[in-house]
Amino acid sequence: MNPTDASADDTLDLHLPEEFVALFRTAGDDATGDEVAEAATARARGDLLDGLADWGPSETSAGVFHLVPVDVERDVALIARWMNDPAVAAYWELSGPQSVTADHLRAQLAGDGRSVPCLGTLDGVPMSYWEIYRADLDPLARYCPVRPHDTGVHLLIGEDADRGRGLGTELIGTVADLVLAARPACTRVLAEPDVRNRSSVAAFLGAGFRRAAEVDLPGKRAALMIRERVAREAR
Repeated sequence: MNPTDASADDTLDLHLPEEFVALFRTAGDDATGDEVAEAATARARGDLLDGLADWGPSETSAGVFHLVPVDVERDVALIARWMNDPAVAAYWELSGPQSVTADHLRAQLAGDGRSVPCLGTLDGVPMSYWEIYRADLDPLARYCPVRPHDTGVHLLIGEDADRGRGLGTELIGTVADLVLAARPACTRVLAEPDVRNRSSVAAFLGAGFRRAAEVDLPGKRAALMIRERVAREAR
């Protein structure tokens, strides 16, 4: 979903239900109920995206790409500057004071791990912003069919000089490869760019996604983009 619709539609209400947390409890726990729940939630948080922080770097034609989970204090000024670029603000709608971006990031980082904000770096230089999220645990599931462990992607390319030259297409493909390699239970990577954002839709198509449908989401009409795990990836 559009990241800015989250606050109005529970996307950032990232708290695991008790029955889900219970799946991560081990038999014979003798800690107090609160301690067990806290430990279980911590395990669940680490497991929801299969340890994204440890996925590691990937070689691309543009350099070594790495998804690095956001540190708000370190990264918020840069991400806020990107959010105030008119080309980005038109679709992310997070322009304004730095606190707007900080609140958006902290809401995810304080959650249970179903959405992880990341910087994308090339040869160590931050150049893009990504949100990798569990589409099956997201309000997106209210608007279109999803499968267990479907993984969603939001992204922006930070600098104008990096846009319009195919870099987005290559990095989307790289991230989809990372998701499918690191998450064996995931069979599909999803995205839902605004239908008006033709360059974004084209980038996903170029990265091996198909345009499956158009979906009315709160605040936008989206092109539902899907990349399926192919047979060779499943082996």
